[in-house]
Amino acid sequence: MSDQENITPEVESEEVEAQVEQAEQADTQSDDQLAALQEEVAKLKEEVLRAHADTQNVRRRAEVDVEKAHKFGTEKFARELLNVADNLERAMAMSPDDEVVKPFLEGIEMTQKSLIDTLTKFKVEQVNPEGHPFDPELHQAISMVEAPDAEPNTVLNVVQKGYTNHGRLLRPAMVVVSKPAAKVDEQA
Repeated sequence: MSDQENITPEVESEEVEAQVEQAEQADTQSDDQLAALQEEVAKLKEEVLRAHADTQNVRRRAEVDVEKAHKFGTEKFARELLNVADNLERAMAMSPDDEVVKPFLEGIEMTQKSLIDTLTKFKVEQVNPEGHPFDPELHQAISMVEAPDAEPNTVLNVVQKGYTNHGRLLRPAMVVVSKPAAKVDEQA
């Protein structure tokens, strides 16, 4: 008799069950491996997305920094030129009305205008608030004076003009501000 004839259906059934069980275990292991790999792929995708977002943020910050450097790179230089503008303004205010000096005054006036135009070209603008309400963001009050004909907290006089660079304050305007008139005590 051959070996095949000796195999009983029970043995054959057990072998088949064992093979099925092995196949199921292998399938379960494959499912577990697949789930682990899918989880790892999801983590890596998230890391790539985060790295991409970080790169974009760094790029945007660098662009903003470069833009600010272009805008405000001349700030120190402009601040130093403000003294020149002040001196030219003082020279025009202090000179006498003499015919001999008149050509010099015209030259000083042209120089001052040229300087102010150049500053304006680079977005350095004067703050001359005379007659406007006091703004502590742009003005520095050096004194307060009673002025019955002016609204309280109005700039009466500008001692020194202020300047901004692209809207950012370079130097506040030094001003004299009106204060309300003192009320006389009527009970006396």
